[in-house]
Amino acid sequence: MRDAEPPHYAARLNSFKVGAEAYWPGKNRVTTADLLERAATADGLNAADLNYPDHFENTSPRELSAVLDRLGIGLNGLAMRYYSDTDFRLGALTNPDPARRRKAIDLTRRGLDALAEMGGSLMTLWLGQDGFDYPFQADYGRMWDDTVAAVQEVAAHNPAIDIALEYKPDEPRSYSLMRDVGTTLLAIREAGSANLGVTLDFAHVLYAGEMPAHTVHLANRHSRLLGIQLNDGYGKRDDGLMAGSVHPVQTVELLVALRRCGYDRAIYFDTFPDTGGLDPVAECRANIETIERLQEVAASLAEDEGLARAIARHDATASQRIVGAALYGVRR
Repeated sequence: MRDAEPPHYAARLNSFKVGAEAYWPGKNRVTTADLLERAATADGLNAADLNYPDHFENTSPRELSAVLDRLGIGLNGLAMRYYSDTDFRLGALTNPDPARRRKAIDLTRRGLDALAEMGGSLMTLWLGQDGFDYPFQADYGRMWDDTVAAVQEVAAHNPAIDIALEYKPDEPRSYSLMRDVGTTLLAIREAGSANLGVTLDFAHVLYAGEMPAHTVHLANRHSRLLGIQLNDGYGKRDDGLMAGSVHPVQTVELLVALRRCGYDRAIYFDTFPDTGGLDPVAECRANIETIERLQEVAASLAEDEGLARAIARHDATASQRIVGAALYGVRR
């Protein structure tokens, strides 16, 4: 993050449903406004991402904008969600039924219209339904062509809005069509739309077998880095653990890479306190505090001449001593 600009932190809004019965006793339906109000109690959280169409049920873009303004929270962007519609079980943008594929594209266009009405400029597409489960189930070429064509159409709907593709190796499908940074960048290159880019999710990157800082470099070299989602895990699935809890060194290296490439957008915490029944406000605050501390470490390492020399000669022993000293106070 650039030092001249205040950091913007957002978090997975559905996390704040944890313990709803105790937090909103007697309330039959928890609304998006309720979730935003609870999220606003997390010190340091000053941005929000909303899911479309989920978070717009029984409310309007104008009403949600008013809630954000009242709470002093900025809109980071919207994220499309196709999982709530069983019509998209076999795919959204790759559905073999042309009518269902058109339905998914039109839903995405309506999401872009809602985002524009709110004054936002970032739409994230996670194409979790667009994949396959069995050999001989899918026509890979047709699926790829359908995805590229759909992304082109969505991007052309409102060129003023950035469209970020967020990849994930699998889940809910056994294999995602765009499962890593390489396939994602290939799709963006083929689509050729100027407003396309990449969102990197730390846990997705890990279990795609990639190094997070390396993916930052590739995204910036071949496209644009439009979003960062921080969390952590053990590299086997989308664990959604608190940021820096398992891979602090890789997290710091990613933060250094972000500083060097001039990334100045929000950091979004895509973590799952609901898995273990954690207090979502306390969990959110822990994420922010950890990343604030690691940002200080990253700032020092980004300017460390000794580290730069060690990296230039691929000297892992020297670089690990320097990073260890910065992180843990280990003697060099």
